Amino acid sequence: MFKAVLKTFFLLIILFVMLYVGMNNTKEIDFNFPIAGTTAKEPIHASAALIFFGVFAAGVLAGTMLHSGGGGGSKKSSSKEK
Repeated sequence: MFKAVLKTFFLLIILFVMLYVGMNNTKEIDFNFPIAGTTAKEPIHASAALIFFGVFAAGVLAGTMLHSGGGGGSKKSSSKEK
């Protein structure tokens, strides 16, 4: 129970930091990421806070997918052999 409360608390801290960054970065910027190829010719022109949120969301999704994993082969049999 305490572990869930602690994780929720840290998530709220991260969300507060995102809100703070969004409140203080309202100017529009050009986002260049030439490795992806889509922004090599024409950069994305959007609010700095929106771009920050997009990059953060992509990182959270990637981390969640890596953390959850497949784990299909780790099932154990409940019956004991004699």
